[in-house]
Amino acid sequence: MSGNAKVIDALSTLLADSYTLYLKTHNYHWNVTGPMFTTLHTLFETEYTDLALAVDEIAERIRALEARAPGSYSEFTRLAAVKEATGTPSATQMIEDLVADQATLVASAQRVVETAETAGDQASGDLGVRRIEVHEKNAWMLRSHLE
Repeated sequence: MSGNAKVIDALSTLLADSYTLYLKTHNYHWNVTGPMFTTLHTLFETEYTDLALAVDEIAERIRALEARAPGSYSEFTRLAAVKEATGTPSATQMIEDLVADQATLVASAQRVVETAETAGDQASGDLGVRRIEVHEKNAWMLRSHLE
C-alpha cells in the first residue's frame, strides 16, 4: 500500500469514527435525563456540532487526495472502532462512554498524523493534530462531570 493509500485509509477510519461519535453524541443529547440535564444537553450539542463540521473536513481531505470518501452506515460500521449506542444509558454512563470514545478518536487521529508524516502529507497531518486537540479537550470536559 502506498503512503498516500495509507493516509486515505487512516482518514477513512477517522471519518467513520467521527461520524459514529457524532451520531452517538446527538443521540445522547436527545435522550439525556437527570440533574445534569441542562449542562449535558448543551455540552453534547457543542460536541456533536463540532463533529458535524469535522466529518465534512475529513471527507473533503479524502476527496482532495483523489479518493472516494466513505459515506454509508455500512461502511462506517465496518471502518469504525467507535460503536453506536443502544438503549438509554444513565447520564453518568453516557459520559463514561463518550470519554472512552474521545480516546478512540485521539488514537484514530494519531494514526492519521503518523501515516501523514511518513507520506510527507503535511495537510493531513495538520488535520489529525487539530482533531487530537479537540478530542483531548472534550475528554477533559466530560471527565470533569464525573468528579
